[in-house]
Amino acid sequence: MTSPFVRRRRLASELRTLREQSGMTAEELARRIYRSRMTISKLENARCRPDVRDIQQILKILGATGDKFHEILQIACDAADRGWWDSYGDTMGTRQRMYADLESGAATIRGYNQMSIPGLVQTPEFLEALIELDLAEGSEINYVPARTVQARLERQKTFFRANGPTAEIILDEFVLKRLAVPAETMAAQLRHMVDTVSRRPHFTLLVLPLDARLSPGRLPPSTYMIYTFHDPVDLPMVVAENANTDLIHTIPGEVAKYERLHDRLREATLPALESLSLLADTADQLSERTGHDT
Repeated sequence: MTSPFVRRRRLASELRTLREQSGMTAEELARRIYRSRMTISKLENARCRPDVRDIQQILKILGATGDKFHEILQIACDAADRGWWDSYGDTMGTRQRMYADLESGAATIRGYNQMSIPGLVQTPEFLEALIELDLAEGSEINYVPARTVQARLERQKTFFRANGPTAEIILDEFVLKRLAVPAETMAAQLRHMVDTVSRRPHFTLLVLPLDARLSPGRLPPSTYMIYTFHDPVDLPMVVAENANTDLIHTIPGEVAKYERLHDRLREATLPALESLSLLADTADQLSERTGHDT
């Protein structure tokens, strides 16, 4: 499957370029298709699922013909597709739906998890513990937690399909030491990660130790994911998490900065087998601590 999110961004670029080349303003185009100026703005900024009939009308007005017409129309059809994640609505949250969408069409994923265990390897019990943390902080939960767990499991099942993407995720050891979930839950989560990664050759998990010394350069400001796609026309993309939103980078120079950052982080991580050993050892330590506390 091609990622609808990626195709919406590509469609936005194609439409904006066509309109600017025609010399037509967004207001004039909106009038010609009997839509609002906001509709054109959302299409040109990839902020909505396109109506294919509107796209056909826009292409005719802007003079697209032949192969170009059919190429952009196909992009619009891909952009209008709905994935399994759409059926979960707010249960997944905007960020999780976007990740599921991107994973559906990704060829490779490289990322750094600064503050949490990667969602792709979270157990239901661990996710439930995270929900409890949200409740303890007074966060309003406007979804059904059981559906959230179900959506996360569906995302994992889809990701680990036979022809799924290759992934390399760097996990900061900070997460293992500081995340305030029950010790027995964390121990089970770490063992699950060791088991999952050991059985999935296209998924690599590397731990960045607390005492790691990075080569000269900036530190990672947040969690990020770098995506590449099977279609070479779909440019590599970076999603960098902030507290309340996500920054999307597709400009080659910005993507290259994150690629260099990832290479620097990887140089400082433990090798794959040592990373899994650290996870297993940490799980044993947590279990021992729990036994002593009882």
